[in-house]
Amino acid sequence: MSEIKDALSHSLSHEFPEHHDQINRLKQTDSVFAEKANEYHKLDHQVRGLEDSDLPVTDDVYNDLKQHRAKLKDDLYQMLTANQPP
Repeated sequence: MSEIKDALSHSLSHEFPEHHDQINRLKQTDSVFAEKANEYHKLDHQVRGLEDSDLPVTDDVYNDLKQHRAKLKDDLYQMLTANQPP
């Protein structure tokens, strides 16, 4: 069962394992990154909660949440790659 949960995980560390240390560092040193990462985490939790429950939600709402999560992930990735050491 945990393998299934891992496959569905969209945590930043799971999405970008090669950036794990940098994610942790930026959460501590970059307030914009930390805010976006926190928003991403909350949104991911919300989406996964909907996926795991039988709560009624329209496809439009669900798709909007997933698209917003994808946009945040893209923004965070851009921040991660912009802050790569030379």
